[in-house]
Amino acid sequence: MRVLLTGSEGFIGGAVAGALEARGDEVVRVDLMLPMAHGEATAPAGTHQLDVRDADGWTDLLAGVDAVCHQAAVVGAGVTVSDLPAYAGVNDLGTAVLLAAMHEAGVDRLVLASSMVVYGEGRYTCPSHGDQVPGPRSRAALESGDVENHCPVCDAALGWGLVDEDARLDPRSTYAVSKLAQEGYASAWVRQADAACVSLRYHNVYGPRMPRDTPYSGVAAMFRSSLERGQAPQVYEDGGQMRDFVHVSDVAAANLAALDAVTSAPAGHVAAYNVASGNPISIREVATLVAEGTGSSLTPEVTGGYRLGDVRHIVASPERARRELGFAAAVTPHEGLRAFATAPLRA
Repeated sequence: MRVLLTGSEGFIGGAVAGALEARGDEVVRVDLMLPMAHGEATAPAGTHQLDVRDADGWTDLLAGVDAVCHQAAVVGAGVTVSDLPAYAGVNDLGTAVLLAAMHEAGVDRLVLASSMVVYGEGRYTCPSHGDQVPGPRSRAALESGDVENHCPVCDAALGWGLVDEDARLDPRSTYAVSKLAQEGYASAWVRQADAACVSLRYHNVYGPRMPRDTPYSGVAAMFRSSLERGQAPQVYEDGGQMRDFVHVSDVAAANLAALDAVTSAPAGHVAAYNVASGNPISIREVATLVAEGTGSSLTPEVTGGYRLGDVRHIVASPERARRELGFAAAVTPHEGLRAFATAPLRA
């Protein structure tokens, strides 16, 4: 298979490229080399340095391509209003330009990197009143140390449950809105171009070559950096926030499974899948496992701090990806996070 891979030099893109090439696929590597992700580096030999918004740059690159695997994006939450144009420009306009170029070139199969952030909050259940949809947690509640979501009927703290792909979509950050827009553009393209698309909603990805101390660093990398400075990892809220951490090698495997599925899918096929380990874990436990992996005697410090807009719990059901793509994660967070503590990172 000849695959055009955007974001090929990034943390996830690099793992996908390696997995594709290892099984004998031909990869057309494309990356803008954004300074916030790569510093002042230029594209290595064999990689085409291109802004996804450059319509004229796609024509030759798409020649003979069987499918596109679109990883390129500005990531991170987007914390100020001034961030809006960057996310909308690179993520959404860039995706639209790419899709139009694919149509012109006759390329009609796409795997899109999406994210769990499109769900907003996860699934919540009240023991007395069943499933509930909480609104955003207020600043006043968080300031007072009340970090839970509450039942709107009885005010009891809500428990968490697994989110499947049919859950309500409620993006709550600039990045989240841009990822949902990407899915929307891809769905429109499928209908208009008689094409097929699989979107992969990544949960918390970690592993070797993760960038160090950049907007692209995940919380596990930040915990590790604190430990390397001789500081205890700082854990927000009460540390009980539940997440799913999935190893980058498993994310690469999910992309290969999605490419195989989309290339054999009928025209008009649109599907989205959670990419998750299936092993829920608290943020406090993540910090503890990374500390254990470094051999440090430091223990996580639960600060009670918060970031406005963070969700309390978001844990995925991996069942649909297992059933329809044949994908199941091979690395558990308990083994993977300990190993990550000493894995090579990117500067």
